Amino acid sequence: MELNSKDFANDYIVVKAANEGAQVVGMTRGTDTRPHHTENVNGGEVLVVQFTDKTSLIKIKGTAEIYTKFGIIKI
Repeated sequence: MELNSKDFANDYIVVKAANEGAQVVGMTRGTDTRPHHTENVNGGEVLVVQFTDKTSLIKIKGTAEIYTKFGIIKI
């Protein structure tokens, strides 16, 4: 199965922080990939994020659970 960026446009993921200081960074789409938005998520907090025309990837630092349509990822 071949995937492209249109397959994920407008998809949501949920990030649940396990402890203080998890960081979620939205990165821009295009030839110059760079951070455009950063959120700090503390223990027990949940952040719902969306891939958009502007956001091509989401970088997560810290201990968290990430809920996607593909399953749950624990970091």
